[in-house]
Amino acid sequence: MRDDALGSVDNAIKTIIITIDRFTDRVGILISWLAVPLVAVVMFEVVSRYAFNAPTLFAFDMTYMLYGALFMLGAGPALLRGAHIRTDFFWDKFSPKTQGWIDLISYLVFFFPSFGLLFLVGLEEAVYAYTINETSDQTPWRPLLWPFKFTLPIACSVVLLQGISECLKSWIKAKSGLEVVQHEKVEV
Repeated sequence: MRDDALGSVDNAIKTIIITIDRFTDRVGILISWLAVPLVAVVMFEVVSRYAFNAPTLFAFDMTYMLYGALFMLGAGPALLRGAHIRTDFFWDKFSPKTQGWIDLISYLVFFFPSFGLLFLVGLEEAVYAYTINETSDQTPWRPLLWPFKFTLPIACSVVLLQGISECLKSWIKAKSGLEVVQHEKVEV
């Protein structure tokens, strides 16, 4: 975090940004550990299937649930690190203040309404799945789906929280022209 960009900003805003960013970073570290059981399940299935000719009932459901949770819950930490897709074709030609205003308006007009709606729909779906004890019909194992379905509203909560931090950073950039955090450009 750049101190020169936060130097003239109110201490309360600094605290909000730092607290949210730390929380999201810790969530990212915690979520990254989902890769361990994912790899373990895949390895167990491969050995079971090809070495012993005994495929498991649970591997398919476990892999899509673990990977789906890893992917969705990683969205907040990805936003923190600037890892989401952005078209830089015109972006680099704008001044930092203009970039800040574009980001700020985009967060307010598109980001918050979209993720707010996704949160509400996901929460409704997860609560319904919990209420009826919904199970998967993909395999004979038939695991409960509500724990997996709750990952969407949880992920949206983390993304929305990080969005508050990013919105504040955009506001600082729009006002001062200084970036609070400089993200590394990733070329694809």
